[in-house]
Amino acid sequence: MDESTLKSIAGQLRQPSGEHAVEVGEKMNDGNLHININTIAALQLTANDNILEIGMGNGFFVKDILSTDPSIRYTGLDFSEAMVREACKRNSGFINKGQAQFLMGDARNLPFDNAMFSKVFTVNTIYFWEDQEQVLSEIKRVLKPGGKVFIAIRPKSVMKLYPFVKYGFNMFNKKELADLLLGIGFNICEILEKKEPEQEINGEKMRVETLIVCAEKS
Repeated sequence: MDESTLKSIAGQLRQPSGEHAVEVGEKMNDGNLHININTIAALQLTANDNILEIGMGNGFFVKDILSTDPSIRYTGLDFSEAMVREACKRNSGFINKGQAQFLMGDARNLPFDNAMFSKVFTVNTIYFWEDQEQVLSEIKRVLKPGGKVFIAIRPKSVMKLYPFVKYGFNMFNKKELADLLLGIGFNICEILEKKEPEQEINGEKMRVETLIVCAEKS
């Protein structure tokens, strides 16, 4: 795979756009199946939760959150116009019932009031944040006291094996991610590590792992 192709893949993973956006969203659903399942399980959803997801892609996994209890409310924020459009299409039933909304926006300036959400999570997006401290400060602001944030990633030991990460990916191990959250004033609740089935990338079998760091706003 040549460098221009790798650069294009990295750009589409960061912000799906153009004629291939829908296809990229579907491929991300497949590639991120297990990390999403692991993250939703880690949320330990309860009645009346108000959930914010940053970077929900095409919203494929929203059903796995909202089908657990009709009192749960979900907001998805993404800076890809194509993904917001697809998520709205896919989840029109939940939108019509008032359980879900999808917005286009920048995580560095979340368009929400203080202390709105009981839980905030994000899957495979922190690699692309240009100002991690600012985004985490915003997450802290919109969380209720005692609310939790869940950052789900592929650990650095896995990510560095992928050929496209040289183009704009910030990678973390569990200590680096935990230290980042501690620096914003969060309290670390739990660090979860799970192996996933291998995935094939460019004809080569690659190992895959989930790393989730959960932290609480005091």
